[in-house]
Amino acid sequence: MKTLQATFFLVAFVPLVKPAPPIQQDSPKFYEYDTDIATGNLIQQDYEMLPNDAIKDGTNVSLDTGLSLQADDSELSARPTKDTNLPTCLLCVCLSGSVYCEEIDIEAVPPLPKETAYLYARFNKIKRIAVSDFADITTLRRIDFSGNMIEEIEDGAFSKLLLLEELSLAENRLVKLPVLPPKLTTFNANQNRIKSRGIKNNAFKKLTNLAYLYLGHNALESVPLNLPESLRILHLQHNNITTITDDTFCKSNNTRYIRTRMDEIRMEGNPILLAKHVNAFSCLRTLPVGTYY
Repeated sequence: MKTLQATFFLVAFVPLVKPAPPIQQDSPKFYEYDTDIATGNLIQQDYEMLPNDAIKDGTNVSLDTGLSLQADDSELSARPTKDTNLPTCLLCVCLSGSVYCEEIDIEAVPPLPKETAYLYARFNKIKRIAVSDFADITTLRRIDFSGNMIEEIEDGAFSKLLLLEELSLAENRLVKLPVLPPKLTTFNANQNRIKSRGIKNNAFKKLTNLAYLYLGHNALESVPLNLPESLRILHLQHNNITTITDDTFCKSNNTRYIRTRMDEIRMEGNPILLAKHVNAFSCLRTLPVGTYY
């Protein structure tokens, strides 16, 4: 009787039991990022959210969000580099028409992306600027080469930069000025080795938009000639200027002439006594800063 009951129980119960489904493992999810986005940066951001111990364990990392990432050590961070053989936008920083190549020890102007408008290449080891450096980049509006070792600028190096408004060659080794583009509003050549014979007589005459001219800490023996009417600020401090004429800033044949835009002239640190040249400043609204006694 007991055997009959046990048999009946098995017949009635077993069909109701279904075998457990096989364990399914979640397949890894892969994310394709747009080619314009640096995958290394995305990975680095995710790694920065993890404890240090987790980062050291290996290349297979699981985030709390469920995203699985696999990367080489080279992809984890984009550290600054001084490998000057890299393409420009890996060696420098390219952002919205601006190229930043500062303090990376380059010795020449790197090939620039087309439509570059702003170039910052300060504190490098550039020694020479060639015509070919800007031959195809006509969109530049600002260039800053401060703090390099520039000794030579080829004739015509800036001739095609018709939109250039600001140019800094401060803290270099220039002994003469190049031909400057016509639309300049600001030109800075402070702290070079420029002598008066290194500036052509009409170097600034046609720069009708030039408002700020910085030539301090050079070796000039005289004030540059034919300064444009647009000039507002002129820095000539700490040169070797010994003479000024009545036509340096004013017009000796026109006593009514006034330089209405000139706001500041700095001439301190020059071996000249300005009080001996009062007529040279008669057209100015304010006297130059310098020694008068």
